[in-house]
Amino acid sequence: MIWLICFVLSILSLAAFAVFAVACAKAKRKPGKGVSPFNLMFAGVLLASTLLFIPMQSLNFGEGADAFFKTFLIAMQNAMQVFTVDSDYSELRQSIAVNAGGIAGGYSILSAVMFIVAPLFTFGFVLSFFKNVSATFAYLFARYKDVYAFTELNEKSLALAESLRENHKDCALVFTDVFDGNEEGSYELAERAKALGAICFKKDMLLVNFMHHSPKKDIYFFAIGEDETENIDQSLKLIKLYSTRENTHLYVFSTRIESELLLTSAGKGAMKVRRINEVRSLINRILYEDGLSFFENALPAENGNKTISAVVVGMGRHGTEMLKALAWFGQMDGYNIEIDAFDKDPLAKDKFTFLCPELMSDMYNGTHVEGESEYSIVIHSGLDVQTKSFADEISKLNKATYVLVALGNDGDNIKTAVDLRMLFERVGAKPVIQTIVYNSDQKNALEGIKNYRGQPYNIDFIGDLESSYTENVIIDSALEADALKRHMKWGKEEEFWQYEYNYRSSLASAIHIKARIACGIPGAAKKEEELTEKERDDIEHLEHRRWNTYMRSEGYVFSGSSDKSSRNDLAKMHHDLVDFSSLTEEEKRKDSRVGTL
Repeated sequence: MIWLICFVLSILSLAAFAVFAVACAKAKRKPGKGVSPFNLMFAGVLLASTLLFIPMQSLNFGEGADAFFKTFLIAMQNAMQVFTVDSDYSELRQSIAVNAGGIAGGYSILSAVMFIVAPLFTFGFVLSFFKNVSATFAYLFARYKDVYAFTELNEKSLALAESLRENHKDCALVFTDVFDGNEEGSYELAERAKALGAICFKKDMLLVNFMHHSPKKDIYFFAIGEDETENIDQSLKLIKLYSTRENTHLYVFSTRIESELLLTSAGKGAMKVRRINEVRSLINRILYEDGLSFFENALPAENGNKTISAVVVGMGRHGTEMLKALAWFGQMDGYNIEIDAFDKDPLAKDKFTFLCPELMSDMYNGTHVEGESEYSIVIHSGLDVQTKSFADEISKLNKATYVLVALGNDGDNIKTAVDLRMLFERVGAKPVIQTIVYNSDQKNALEGIKNYRGQPYNIDFIGDLESSYTENVIIDSALEADALKRHMKWGKEEEFWQYEYNYRSSLASAIHIKARIACGIPGAAKKEEELTEKERDDIEHLEHRRWNTYMRSEGYVFSGSSDKSSRNDLAKMHHDLVDFSSLTEEEKRKDSRVGTL
């Protein structure tokens, strides 16, 4: 009877652990975290092998009080010997033939399978061990090289690593948490990493000792995992481990507000820390690199100006950032800025107004106040892009000059961009249409697409990994260097990197000054001391309009008093959010100082 029981239990245990392993493999978890399918199957095979040896060992220990305990322990020892190829199958086979009765055939087959499968798991563990050992040795030889180390191997980190390898042939690339088995879905990524000559550790970055690296060489850490919470947690621990090391840089990829708060408060020591907000980075890059096109495509307006009529489809992270940025970017002498935003969320307008209450206030939105921001923002809430209601609203925008499609999905973005080109063609509008496509292969294939009659869709596909995750974008950004120069006109360099308030404000200033120079604003390309009186006055008015709109896009409101003591940054209340004529002469001069080269 015991032979039958153990045989059935062995089969059931294998089946149960196999089901758990499959479920674990399909679960959306980070590779290397939690229980892996490999470990689950290892446990299943060990338990099944132990159960198969119990009947044979029970013959040796009789029925005493401690007989079962001894039987189980020796059976487990036998199972372990199977894993180390140190067990004799013939002894078990003879016992099965004599005692297993009618299930002897099945019992023998199952046992033989265990004798083959178990050593494969042992080989897997040994291979895993030597992989980390080989990575450790490879890293030792990279002691005197600049190192770029990534917390995770994924499409983003690999794209950045490929850019770094192209520019730095002799650097050391290090990936951690690398699982190159097919069950982890990362075999292709691991092969691409190997082709770069990268050092791949299976263990977490925090377990790799970088302190022995040459102190004269730079180490760049990139917390670039898919889980932003883990990026923040790892970054804080990396700061704690390496804050005393010179020539150490940390790039934290996170769009979440808690990352800004935590990294600002953390004691960084000698380490240089930068948060990469990938969403804001893309929007800033569009305006900095191609901002002139917004003004070149503007259409004549009744008041003698030209009008930038922008359409934002999708009020997710990218759409929201673009809407906020366009409001201050469009503050330019000789131009009007009108923005229509669409989202299927019926609360889209309420949510945006919560973020930027004064920007959406009737006091400023769509009104003209001398010396104040001038713009018009209309948010169309509760409109799905695949409805007639959406098409009807789009048909009213027959003077649209720019469109951003950002629905959060490559497929939806592409389809909607094509649909919008059709809808705008029907009303005679020819706006520049940009849409976000993360997949670099799709983006490259879609460039210059035409219909069957050879008519181009003129859709600009942006935001792909290949162009977004490069050294020039992440590490050596021309915009960032320009922004630092702006900041140095009134602050210290360490404050630029330490406080995102300063960092973001200087980026916006650099973007707008580049655009106003390109637009030929009188005095924009001059130094402050070279300005004529009229140029100074015009620059100060323009800069204050831009600054007011920028601050409101950041959620700031007027403090209720022009007294500096009323400023409260926790409440996002500022005393200078007033029209130009209400400023002190000191603040007016600040506008011409900051607003010039």
